[in-house]
Amino acid sequence: MQQVAGWHVEVEFAEDETHTRAAALLRLRDGTELRGRGQATRDPRDADERRIGEELAGGRALLDIGQQLLVKAGAEVQNL
Repeated sequence: MQQVAGWHVEVEFAEDETHTRAAALLRLRDGTELRGRGQATRDPRDADERRIGEELAGGRALLDIGQQLLVKAGAEVQNL
């Protein structure tokens, strides 16, 4: 029988006129929590479109978590 698994990810943003910071949290089934951070800076000549900053900062935070997942999984494979 096929087992269905899921992860829960939360991403929060802090923004000012030119900076967007993202903090991401991933909860794994084994109880591990991985936290990632990302940021984006808007060029003053660009339009004030916060959604784009959120996407960049959020994507970078998720990439941070992705790198941590690869390290964690690699360590677990070595310990088998």
